[in-house]
Amino acid sequence: MIARVTLEIALRKEFDYLVPPPLLGEIEIGTRVKVPFGSREVMGCVTALVEESTHTNLRSIVRVIGKQSLVTPKVLALARWIGEYYCCAPEIALKSVLPESVRKEKDGWRERLMVRLLPAPSLLPKITKRQQQILDLLRDRPQYPLQELLEAAETTGETVRRLEDKGMVTIGQEISERDPYADEIILPTKSLELNSEQALALKQIIAALDAPQQLSANPAENLKSAKPDDVTHRTFLLHGVTGSGKTEVYLQALSHTLQQGKGAIVLVPEISLTPQTVERFKARFSSGPVRTLVAVLHSHLSSGERHDEWHKIRQGRARIVIGARSAIFAPIDPLGLIIVDEEHEHSYKQEEAPRYHARDVAVVRGKMEGAVVVLGSATPSMESFYNVQKKKYSLLEMPSRADDKRMPIVRVVDMRQAARQEKGPPIFSHQLKEAILQRLEKKEQVMLFLNRRGFATSLQCNLCGYVAQCPNCSVSLTYHRAIQKLCCHVCGFDTKAPAVCPDPKCRNPGIRYSGLGTEKVESTLGHLFPKARICRMDSDSLKRKDDYRRILGDFRTGKIDILVGTQMIAKGLHFPNVTLVGIIHADLSLHIPDFRAGERTFQLLTQVAGRAGRGDVEGEVFVQSFTPFHPSIQYARRHDFVGFYEQEIDFREQLKYPPISRVALVTLKGRNEEKVQFTAEHLRKAIEEALKDLDDLIIAGPAAAPLARAETFYRFQIMLRTRHMVRLSHKMAEFLVGFKFPEEVSCTIDVDPVNLA
Repeated sequence: MIARVTLEIALRKEFDYLVPPPLLGEIEIGTRVKVPFGSREVMGCVTALVEESTHTNLRSIVRVIGKQSLVTPKVLALARWIGEYYCCAPEIALKSVLPESVRKEKDGWRERLMVRLLPAPSLLPKITKRQQQILDLLRDRPQYPLQELLEAAETTGETVRRLEDKGMVTIGQEISERDPYADEIILPTKSLELNSEQALALKQIIAALDAPQQLSANPAENLKSAKPDDVTHRTFLLHGVTGSGKTEVYLQALSHTLQQGKGAIVLVPEISLTPQTVERFKARFSSGPVRTLVAVLHSHLSSGERHDEWHKIRQGRARIVIGARSAIFAPIDPLGLIIVDEEHEHSYKQEEAPRYHARDVAVVRGKMEGAVVVLGSATPSMESFYNVQKKKYSLLEMPSRADDKRMPIVRVVDMRQAARQEKGPPIFSHQLKEAILQRLEKKEQVMLFLNRRGFATSLQCNLCGYVAQCPNCSVSLTYHRAIQKLCCHVCGFDTKAPAVCPDPKCRNPGIRYSGLGTEKVESTLGHLFPKARICRMDSDSLKRKDDYRRILGDFRTGKIDILVGTQMIAKGLHFPNVTLVGIIHADLSLHIPDFRAGERTFQLLTQVAGRAGRGDVEGEVFVQSFTPFHPSIQYARRHDFVGFYEQEIDFREQLKYPPISRVALVTLKGRNEEKVQFTAEHLRKAIEEALKDLDDLIIAGPAAAPLARAETFYRFQIMLRTRHMVRLSHKMAEFLVGFKFPEEVSCTIDVDPVNLA
């Protein structure tokens, strides 16, 4: 037998190896192997098994890694599709479907000495007081890690060894799984009664789950044969306002999936992966007829925790997976349901190769494996709602909050007037300050949102005009007062904050910091409301692994009155006592050079506003803006997604931007600006010639990227727009392999980018 192996080095091809007789029963598609390559041995994955090869003098596989194939054939087919569609080497796509902790040559299991209680002998031997204490501990917990047992009993290993000699306990090496939620007490919950909107949405999802299907054993064939009408029936966009009870619909759909003997994947944005989300799912499936382990996969896990969680899934012990974008590759088999919560979130897009979008990969995996896909959001992406209009997805609508709670009242404050009244733009308008005071007096909680961290956004000298710039990037440095440093939020450069103007010809002591970030908002709040308990939540304040969960826990239990934060507090959080939300600077995302600026602003404002009024008291939201009549702000004020979509789609249609067409962004970078620009211009001409048969292709550029210089590299971009991205991807992959770039210039291609910077 011959195994076709994809190596862990990007060579864009597979290699054939003989399967030696001793390994015949151990190798299947997806098996990890070590093979000879040149003078060394490298890791690889078996991607096919064949009887013959066109090559002669084949070398043999050295050994098998692991006891079980790590990549299922279905996930392997998905990795192939990712490599083809997103224009990346298949080896890179294959590496993305396996966590690094699982790819290692040696098993990553943690073994510990465990003490187990044995049945009591007929003749009880004499035991000491310390030994009796150990037996009492083991009766409450029959299996105990030796070290923990010694600490609990305040004794030494010799005491336990004596009990082993007497046949009362056994001590041995056992695998000890690392569970990130092992210390939490999970109380089982039952299904809640659904309102009519929730019930109708669930009914349609269950009908799709129950619908009979004819699937090929080859997942790629299922993708090719999927008809548009079939995908309407099996891919849903669940458009439910904030607080409409989407999570309960997810939970009951998951329960039905488990009853069918299938598993499910639930994707949530990284920032929304809160204890609340995980606890609700674990509590629902910790008992009852569809009881199962719930595995969690996200970047806050240690390498060991990620390894153990992944193997729970592969072994079939955990049939529900909750995680961020990489969880879409979880080896659930058979797969019945995929849920993508907050499907509009840009964090589902991978920023380095392979630059996949987890939402789109979820839809493709659903087609391949015949799974139902539910995309949920209060503010759907333009792409997903466009697919509803084109009858590719089915729309499920939940326009009301659960339990008949009212949507919060949104008040837009014109900060131009506030600036005139106070001789400069204030952080807080008079209206917002008064509202915060009233809520604090009523013992209610407040959330304040500003999507910019640090204390001040720039340092300037009003005499010579000096502005502190990053030496590596085309951005100004941000002042962080707590550490007294100027920092670049692109490359991480930092320097001590100066006391005088750094220009040696000036040295003016009157330099000033302008702009604001969350650190300054927190400081100002402390002066305005000295008795309030204030906490800030951004990437600067979260230093330890558990800080995120700890702060949210304190906020939930009322230990914090005002929570200030960036977008990590904007969505996925349910705190009934939050009655006021303030959006400090609603214009921040409106003026970035990106055609999605209006869409992002609308989504962010709507999501942040949705944190208010989720309890018994009606919520109130203050939106502070210098452009209060902008459509994104006005439609968000009215919670009117459809109105926003209709005016936005007209703009996209005129310029042939997504979702009307698809975009591939080609970025060249190097340290010599002129050489990068010259290469980009030459590349543009070559692309025009190579892709001239794509009649709807629109090429824009080359032009300097919005972030023209980053991490010492100058950057130029070429934007390609077409309705036929699959054809474009295939042609660009072939073209780029043959195009010769100067050694000092590198090129990347991003298919369906969400960030044009």
